[in-house]
Amino acid sequence: MIYVVTGPTGTGKSSFAIKLALKVNGEIINGDAFQVYRKLNIGTAKPSKEQLAIVPHHLYDIANIDEDYTVKEYQRDARKKIEEILSRDKTPIICGGTGLYIRATLYDYEFSDLPRVDMKEYEALSNEELHALLEKVDSESAKKFHPNNRRRVLRALEIYLASGEAKSDLEAKQNHHLLYEVTMIGLKNDREILYKQLDNRVDIMVKDGLFEEIDSLLTEYDPSSRAFQAIGYQQIISGHKNNKTNEEIIIDIKKVTRNYAKRQLTFFNHQLPVKWFPSWKEALNFVEENNENCQN
Repeated sequence: MIYVVTGPTGTGKSSFAIKLALKVNGEIINGDAFQVYRKLNIGTAKPSKEQLAIVPHHLYDIANIDEDYTVKEYQRDARKKIEEILSRDKTPIICGGTGLYIRATLYDYEFSDLPRVDMKEYEALSNEELHALLEKVDSESAKKFHPNNRRRVLRALEIYLASGEAKSDLEAKQNHHLLYEVTMIGLKNDREILYKQLDNRVDIMVKDGLFEEIDSLLTEYDPSSRAFQAIGYQQIISGHKNNKTNEEIIIDIKKVTRNYAKRQLTFFNHQLPVKWFPSWKEALNFVEENNENCQN
């Protein structure tokens, strides 16, 4: 059995995953696209050193900020970790909110080795111009990706230019089936409560030194690095460039975070068979009851 602890950002997945791991003799695999990067700590809400020491954690801090760690690489590494954990008679627990990474790992996704495309002329376009181009060649993908999700829009355009087919058409040709026995668990709060939690989370990150963290990293790394597309980092970099005040940047981070949580819920509801619970306590009770039934 593999467990997945997922759901919107800011709902306490990391803490619950540790409690779950202690119950089911588990080891945790990171399922967040940006927690793979070293030195991105505050803005990605990475588990603390104390949390990481309670049970084994995998695929955290494995890539440098100036690397482009792809979903294909994650699929390879996560599947390898799953097999390693199972071979030790332990329970793999994927914890994170990046639905595409989780789905690519657990389902029979195949990534084609497409030829490289020179995207320089497209990288110079605005988010709105890029999204308009994507609508012309791949309307289904355009519906999924917000214009501000520049990396995903560019990637969808690159796939079309390299293959001559829309990304959504290529995906539709694949019959995605689960490769493992999986139970997916998520916390689903009332939206108003969730948004308050997210706003409070941003305030805590700022208090903990989010601005100072990104300022320090920018002395070492290019601001266009893939890792800096993470929420918080992206808004601070853009805000400073456009002479925004810290208060204005914080408002932007909160707004983008809420929108991201909304998109996450849409993805999980349509793409993953998540069992939703109103509290992590009820989710843990479900796991315990399920384990008892399996043993009887």
